[in-house]
Amino acid sequence: MKKSELIAAIAEKGDLSKKEAEAMVKLFTETVTEALANGEKVSVSGFGVFNVTERAARDTVNPNTKKVQHIDARKAPVFKASKALKDAVDGKAKA
Repeated sequence: MKKSELIAAIAEKGDLSKKEAEAMVKLFTETVTEALANGEKVSVSGFGVFNVTERAARDTVNPNTKKVQHIDARKAPVFKASKALKDAVDGKAKA
């Protein structure tokens, strides 16, 4: 599902215009992005947790050139799905 399809689905399910649904999706993504950039964790009950993890610096070998490359330490966003979301995807959701 692409962003435009997500917006259309939200608009239909929420009885909203596509502009209103697009604004909601934009606000959600901006808010989560700002929180993660500030080092905060975003927990959405029944959906999952957005968090930031630290990736250590490391050396890798390019298999084509056999050159060793250094990759700097960095922060990366991660998402951990809730049990409810995992069960829904696996078809085990409660009716």
